[in-house]
Amino acid sequence: MTTLFPARPFARFAAPLLALLALLAAPATAQTTELNARFDDAFGTEARTPQTFEAIYASGFEQRIAELADGNNGRIGVAAIDLSTGERIAVLDDQLFPLASTSKIAVAAKYLEMVEQGKYSLTSEFPLLIPVRSAKFSSPAAPVREGKYMPAIDLIEIMITRSSNPATDALLRAVGGPVAVNDWMQRQGINEFSIDRDIATLVRDDGEYDPATWIDDRDAASPRAMVKLLSGLYQGDFLSAESRRVLMGALSRTRTGTRRIVANMPSEARVSHKTGSLNNTSSDIGIIEAPDGRAMAVAIYVTGQGSRLARERKIAAIARALYDGFQAQARVNRQRNWTSAPMGN
Repeated sequence: MTTLFPARPFARFAAPLLALLALLAAPATAQTTELNARFDDAFGTEARTPQTFEAIYASGFEQRIAELADGNNGRIGVAAIDLSTGERIAVLDDQLFPLASTSKIAVAAKYLEMVEQGKYSLTSEFPLLIPVRSAKFSSPAAPVREGKYMPAIDLIEIMITRSSNPATDALLRAVGGPVAVNDWMQRQGINEFSIDRDIATLVRDDGEYDPATWIDDRDAASPRAMVKLLSGLYQGDFLSAESRRVLMGALSRTRTGTRRIVANMPSEARVSHKTGSLNNTSSDIGIIEAPDGRAMAVAIYVTGQGSRLARERKIAAIARALYDGFQAQARVNRQRNWTSAPMGN
């Protein structure tokens, strides 16, 4: 696996390595947050140039992703895997980033497992849970009211394709809340993931911290955890063939995020994805299928960068660089296999 680091640590956490070691005396909770947010300090604070990237990273592919994911204006996390070869690229893939609406894939997966178990069906109906206006932090959970009842298959569709929050909270309540979704993820071997609030509460409380300079372990996941989720769903490891068809079908019809992963993709590439947006953070995760049948699982989480449009442009640029890089590597591998094949008689 190729693991890359940000071109430059963000200024707020610049400190000598000894300061990191001093944190070991702090309480465990503080250690987790602080060390996670400040570990990059050990790699120095010098500005990186194109020549520096060339000296550090072995291939042009790696150099390009490292340059695009420069964390100078906010943290950027990237994880990607070519599912046909197992080749990986990663930038801050083990750090936690706000899940935002990318969590909705896991909510849908948990519901589909319950369908497989016979506890629900795709036609089971649940009410939309519509937020009621309330003051920030005035209660542990944001108040909601029940709206129109809809079958689960429709709730999954609008939850994924249109990122409907009322539909998500309807299914989240049906499956047993965040604890049930977290349990499903852990049973799949995915641990760097946690849903802690329903979407109504998450949106109500949004803005209490800046994800570009602070890591909150609530409602957060690492890019590599989300790539593992995508890979398992796409390859049929986590759900039945019918459940996979439902979920991957919805992801292929996503309408949000037209300026993100899909923005720079060639017309022949097929993207099935889910976006996420909160205060000073934008994300997009999904499967990119190439015309030769190969598939790539990609998770890109971007914070800061000055504006939402700038974050979206980062996502689009990184996604296209990942696609081109994996495609180029595949061509090299095919050529190598061709030239090393034994000659016939």
